[in-house]
Amino acid sequence: MELLNDEFYMRLALNLAGGASGQTGVNPVVGCVVVNGGRIVGMGAHLKRGEGHAEVHALNMAGQQARGATAYVTLEPCSHYGTTPPCCERLISEGVVRVVVATTDPNPLVAGRGIGRLREAGIEVEVGILERQSIELNETFNKYIARKLPFVTLKTAMSLDGRIATKTGHSRWITGAESREAVHTLRHRHGAIMVGVGTVLADDPELTTRLNVPGLHPTRIVIDSKLRISETARVLNSEAESIVVTTEAADESKADRLRKLGVEVLRCGAGSRVDLAEAMARLGERGISSILLEGGGVLNGAMLEAGLIDKLMLFYAPIIVGAEGAPSAFSFGGPELMSDVMRLERVTMQQIGEDWCLTGYPADKSGSADGAEAAPSLA
Repeated sequence: MELLNDEFYMRLALNLAGGASGQTGVNPVVGCVVVNGGRIVGMGAHLKRGEGHAEVHALNMAGQQARGATAYVTLEPCSHYGTTPPCCERLISEGVVRVVVATTDPNPLVAGRGIGRLREAGIEVEVGILERQSIELNETFNKYIARKLPFVTLKTAMSLDGRIATKTGHSRWITGAESREAVHTLRHRHGAIMVGVGTVLADDPELTTRLNVPGLHPTRIVIDSKLRISETARVLNSEAESIVVTTEAADESKADRLRKLGVEVLRCGAGSRVDLAEAMARLGERGISSILLEGGGVLNGAMLEAGLIDKLMLFYAPIIVGAEGAPSAFSFGGPELMSDVMRLERVTMQQIGEDWCLTGYPADKSGSADGAEAAPSLA
């Protein structure tokens, strides 16, 4: 039996926040629960950038019962005027007497000011209840607000021996239907999806979200240094926004034809290869805070070498391909010593149908936090 305590109510607030993952843009996902006299009297979540925050929705539901209540909030209430008024002032004016906060807001405009304002008003504030869970829930926001770079999750489906296709290039389907549905959920929860032009030429994917219920389509990004993409490629259709990332040297007439199709052409890199670090910075400037990378081995390897991957989700199917010429999930030079290999930390495993999904984070990104100095480019 789950105990009725601060963690119980904060867990409910975290569940509310998590339900809106993928639909708040560059804003964090936040949940709020208002409790008075042992009863839940208000609940809310931040649902869309520019609209009411979680505290506002919960307080609106609570009405007069907010006076004398405790509010559980997954992220420090804002203290500044943005597209909406500060939530800490609303909590004060409604007569809330206690606020329990999971974690402080990394946004420099807030960063402890909201908590300070509540305490100045005489409200009891407790910070740190289920803090780790709240930080993980907003890992995308936490990186973007600090560095204006998208949080990149590398997703790939492969055999037990690391192959993403047979030696003929056939890849449909490696994993089962349940895993594919999970991937479409990931697309819904990311601002953009990115592949290399080789994937587009081989598979002609749409890269949209296809679920049994309506889902959000991510912005589609294709890395294509020589603009080899066909103008009839399905990834360029009007289902969602499309960006083709190329180089300064790529053919301008082809770029013009793509623009006439409504496609944005983004030039990154003065040479013959796309500068991936520059691409991430430029995409961040456009308000893309999260990217789901569904690349082939070359793009995956280049992004890993550049230090541009924040998280990996590796879907393993219970199959062995074994062919010498079959493409692998990661294709790059790699180190000479085992002591220098990339290691993952915070690793978890989840069974999805007959497949297994391994999730982990690169353990050491020192020297490549911005994808900077010696970041590889991509053909």
